[in-house]
Amino acid sequence: MGRKGCFVAVGLAFALLASLAGFTWGWWGSSQIERDTAFVVPSGSSLTSIARKLEDERLIASADSFLLRAKILGSADPIKAGEFLLPAGSSPASILDTLQHGEAIRRFVTIPEGLPAIMVWERLMAEPLLTGTVAVPEGSVLPESYDFERGERRAAVLARMQAAMDKALRDLWAKRRAGGCPVSTPAEAITLASIVEKETGKASERRTVAGVYCNRLRIGMKLDADPTVIYPITRGKPLGRRIRRSELNSITGYNTYRERGLPKGPITNPGRASIAAVLDPAPTEALFFVADGTGGHVFARTLAEQEANRAKWFAIRRARGEM
Repeated sequence: MGRKGCFVAVGLAFALLASLAGFTWGWWGSSQIERDTAFVVPSGSSLTSIARKLEDERLIASADSFLLRAKILGSADPIKAGEFLLPAGSSPASILDTLQHGEAIRRFVTIPEGLPAIMVWERLMAEPLLTGTVAVPEGSVLPESYDFERGERRAAVLARMQAAMDKALRDLWAKRRAGGCPVSTPAEAITLASIVEKETGKASERRTVAGVYCNRLRIGMKLDADPTVIYPITRGKPLGRRIRRSELNSITGYNTYRERGLPKGPITNPGRASIAAVLDPAPTEALFFVADGTGGHVFARTLAEQEANRAKWFAIRRARGEM
């Protein structure tokens, strides 16, 4: 080969290397993403359709170039459905790796213990990334945090909440203490647990509060639970004022000051601990309790003890300017 031929060969080699460098740079080095960006892969998408979607959203320069490089330089693993975060500066190679092996963005809606159905509904309807409408039956949702995907139906999220409650109730009902509380069905347990949930937020006294109500049910004594009076008025939202005498005397199916036994249904969504408390209440002879001024309650066996405890509570309230 003459000198001219050598120069041509060297030139071709350099051109090939330059072309190869450009090809690989276009895969591992270049980026169109200027800021962290959420990208949604619909269920059942192909790599081709996703390449077009990436191009349409201006996250890559060319779908065809992306596909060619993916087939030659990328992994053959399938892409996953879901919403993924593509960090600023992501190369086409890292984009593909994220869609094949990355963790989808997990979004959560949290239902606190004691949140009534109307407020569960409001929370679901206020989430802009969910779709559709729902009706939330009272006492059907287990308070927890639930993950969801962008664009998911609210009904699907609610179904998971209700399935969690069904499972928790089955598990706890199977472990209930024989003779512990005169509730004859899981539905009755939920109703009583919803009252316990509303009456105390103090974990250490849930079983004792449950014990008081179980004692009252056992002897046919009215439950006299303030939250059952409030529920028909606000559907479980805070009342924001004192209960009126007329409300204490109203017959609603929930008012346990007028009607004996359990109300006709739950008054909120009780947490697992309140359900467990009803199904295994604390052994106690107490029939009464009243607030103690510290966020908890003081318990009493007799009406005379209760009246003395109420007098102390009213004195605390007067000192606070609440009466």
